[in-house]
Amino acid sequence: MARRTSSARCGGRWPPPATRTSRSSSAWKSSSRRTSPPTDGSERHTVSDLSLDLHDAGLTTPELVILEMEATSKEDASAQLASRMYEAGRISDLEAFLDQVNSREHQMATGLPGGVGLPHARSQYVNQTSIAVGVTRFGHSLDFGAVDGPATLVLLMATPAQSFSEHLEVLATIARSLFKENFRESLRRAHDAEVIAELINSSLVFFDH
Repeated sequence: MARRTSSARCGGRWPPPATRTSRSSSAWKSSSRRTSPPTDGSERHTVSDLSLDLHDAGLTTPELVILEMEATSKEDASAQLASRMYEAGRISDLEAFLDQVNSREHQMATGLPGGVGLPHARSQYVNQTSIAVGVTRFGHSLDFGAVDGPATLVLLMATPAQSFSEHLEVLATIARSLFKENFRESLRRAHDAEVIAELINSSLVFFDH
């Protein structure tokens, strides 16, 4: 049986800007404490009033983190991280999902400044929005097409095919965090999968304008 290998593209700018939606994505959960809306007419969401529920959403878990990752290429890095997702039951078809990740990567490089690779795909083979993280072993780096050089930190993001708004929101938010040097260095220096998972999850705070 022929397998569908088309991947959804974000299109436009890389990384994409956060999008305004009429409701929060499924990975976000309103808390009981509310803040007064700002007077300038913008809608601001913070960790206090629209925060990621780490227990219910769990975009990243320690099982999705690879410390001292050794990969021969960006495709190999994506395969190692996707395998963690598959073992955790977050994707249903490893080979088909990787085809989509690599197809997306060929359309537009996903390297970010500061030594980061952020491959991603929105796919019918994804059961739950997830981010797997690989911190390369000392001396190892991977070319994700960033203008400032190869990556030593790789985050693979997977989103269900129907979750277009959530895909853009999470992708833009995690990319914005990765542009901050102190956040990148915290991930590299953690040396603990649980700490890395907590850093990723707690970074997913976004603002709608």
